[in-house]
Amino acid sequence: MSIYVGNLSYDVTPDDLSAAFAEYGTVKRSMIPTDRETGRSRGFGFVEMSSEDEEKVAINALDGAEWKGRSLKVNKARPRDNNRQRGGFNRDY
Repeated sequence: MSIYVGNLSYDVTPDDLSAAFAEYGTVKRSMIPTDRETGRSRGFGFVEMSSEDEEKVAINALDGAEWKGRSLKVNKARPRDNNRQRGGFNRDY
């Protein structure tokens, strides 16, 4: 279970993200993916909290909230789709 946090400022660190969500419960982990070539934040992140109830409270409190000059998009993260095509052609045979 994790929370997707979109529209992050590019200067937000995983520690900043953890601190913001810690007001709503125990943060187990936070992550902000970076671009492979530039090392710059991709503008979104993920937060894992210790319970689903804490996640719901954080999502309700922070979705649409202004933080560091940005309006956050916060919702339950969807499971990663491991079947995505990564170039090439479709081999459905």
